[in-house]
Amino acid sequence: MHPHSISHGATKSEIEHRSDICAVGSWLHERGFAVATDGNISLCLGPDRVLASPTCMSKSMMTPDDLVVTDFQGNQLSGTRRPSSELGMHLLIYRLRPDVSAVCHAHPPIATGHAAAGIALDRPILCELVIGLGRIPLARFGTPGTPELAEALAPLIPDHDAILMANHGVVTYGEDLLTAFLRMETVEHCAHVSLVTEILGKQQLLSDSNVQKLFGARARYRNNSRPASSNLVDLPAQSDRGVDDRATHARRKLDTATEETLAKDRSRLRPAENPPRRSRRSTIPIR
Repeated sequence: MHPHSISHGATKSEIEHRSDICAVGSWLHERGFAVATDGNISLCLGPDRVLASPTCMSKSMMTPDDLVVTDFQGNQLSGTRRPSSELGMHLLIYRLRPDVSAVCHAHPPIATGHAAAGIALDRPILCELVIGLGRIPLARFGTPGTPELAEALAPLIPDHDAILMANHGVVTYGEDLLTAFLRMETVEHCAHVSLVTEILGKQQLLSDSNVQKLFGARARYRNNSRPASSNLVDLPAQSDRGVDDRATHARRKLDTATEETLAKDRSRLRPAENPPRRSRRSTIPIR
């Protein structure tokens, strides 16, 4: 029987971490985010080990003994089952984001529907979205379990905490497993609200000034909500200047996206023989 709640924090015993992964796997299945054997979950056990869900197994049926342990190169260290073929995506995130200690990948239907339609969740329609995630970009398609997927995700991972993967699903990550899971819920909620606004035929976007205020709140919220000793991996302490620089960089990126969106919306209000269509964002593959 999986617990109904888990706590924040990455400094736990391995037994607790195994129980937490099984609980999150059950929640993903119950919410319809990971059907059949879809999805995968991992977290850092320390500076040299990763605990991950196994391949080809329903996330609702996992037991702590089913989980596998690998190193950060993907070599299996323990466990009777095999790790997911998408473990490389998790390891890439850990490499590019030393502040991250847990990763969730799933296929929540409405968010995945946006990914399949080529629509990013990057329009400022909800204050919760701006504060919680900033924006949710769309990575171009990459075959799961191959370097193509890593190349599509790599440019987006450093500046975002949740990413839609074209024709595939969603990946979220955070300083602990509960944070990564809650971000998955937030992505699906925002996708649901976005779909409703499309059905209603109107999206009322937040103004530039309100987005600026929300980004200020986002920076304060992230600093205040981070649990003490949240990272198992020993990392050099980040200065306040580094946090401020990252928040400023993220704010500028959202400002640019917001200005583009508002410009498109204003042009849609003008009479035109050929109304503009929604553009699709693409990423530049790394070489």
